[in-house]
Amino acid sequence: MSSGVSTMARLDADRWTGSMTRELTLVTGGTGTTGRRVVERLAARGAQVRVASRHSACMLDWEEPSTWAPALAGATRLYLTYAPDLAVPGAADTLAAFTESAAAAGVRRVVLLSGRGEPGAQAAERAVRAVADSAGVELTVLRCSWFVQNFTEGQFAPSLQAGELALPVGDVVEPFLDADDVADAAVAALLEEGHAGRTYELTGPRALGFAEAVRECAAAMGRAVTFQQVPPAAFRAALAADGVPDDVLDLLAHLFTEVLDGRNSRTTDGVQQVLGRPPTDLATAVRRSAASGCWA
Repeated sequence: MSSGVSTMARLDADRWTGSMTRELTLVTGGTGTTGRRVVERLAARGAQVRVASRHSACMLDWEEPSTWAPALAGATRLYLTYAPDLAVPGAADTLAAFTESAAAAGVRRVVLLSGRGEPGAQAAERAVRAVADSAGVELTVLRCSWFVQNFTEGQFAPSLQAGELALPVGDVVEPFLDADDVADAAVAALLEEGHAGRTYELTGPRALGFAEAVRECAAAMGRAVTFQQVPPAAFRAALAADGVPDDVLDLLAHLFTEVLDGRNSRTTDGVQQVLGRPPTDLATAVRRSAASGCWA
């Protein structure tokens, strides 16, 4: 993981300080789960790319509009992600304003990472689309939900390493999505024709419960890991005791109650539509990650 981060940092610095060609892609959240994968793929295809986040050489802070113009300067394409989530209050207004700035700076194609089954996220989509349409900017929306990488490199990974994952979720199933598939889809929409105006819902090929997903992870790890369902109040109290701030607790409550109510349990053919191939199964993705030492 550390070598990948240092490589991205060098890439960011090189792209940020080097001369810009006509086609420059700005990747917001370029050090995040999907963003860094998008950066790697763009660079591998010879595309010029600029990484922008709060922790990169080119700083981008959503709460500091003064950081927007330097990040957007010279960009013609944009991979747009928003943290912590498009459904949080104020996200739609912020993204609309940023899209206006992007259009004014010369961005002509945007790929927006959105949330599947989240009305708040879809309100943000509409805000971005209204600006894009009025400015003549091509927009593609990728709606996604729970990533496989939550288990392998995200917030669940330490608990899996410790041998038990406790979450406030029962028997609801989720078609967990490989972030590598998201990155492949994003790069296709950024670099290829035929995706403008489209909204793709991306999922994995099968829906699993969290207990089933943990069993798949345990098999890939080669050791026992248990899953425990806990009440939402107890889950929130434990996180609060660890110092997790209230706004993050509220977001997690939203994700574990509203989004994980079964609304996203069906699979889609979104990955097939974009990439012409089936999506990656969770079992395949976690075995690949285990082989790379994600839980070592």
